[in-house]
Amino acid sequence: MSKAKFNLKVYSERCKDCGICFEFCPKNNLQPSKDGSPEMIDPEACTGCKLCEYLCPDFAIQVYKDEEGKKEQKETTE
Repeated sequence: MSKAKFNLKVYSERCKDCGICFEFCPKNNLQPSKDGSPEMIDPEACTGCKLCEYLCPDFAIQVYKDEEGKKEQKETTE
């Protein structure tokens, strides 16, 4: 059984580039994108803890399981 992959949805219109998400990511897996909002470095390294989502004061981040990766895994096991 492989580890679940996670991804981010960032609402850049809400993000104020405060940097809280970068500071609290336990895997240091977030970096600023060109516009300053967070982007994930490696989806496989994300633990899905959602600290970035919970601590974002502007509700600009949503962490979700990568369903596409799940579909690929299901197809290969069938």
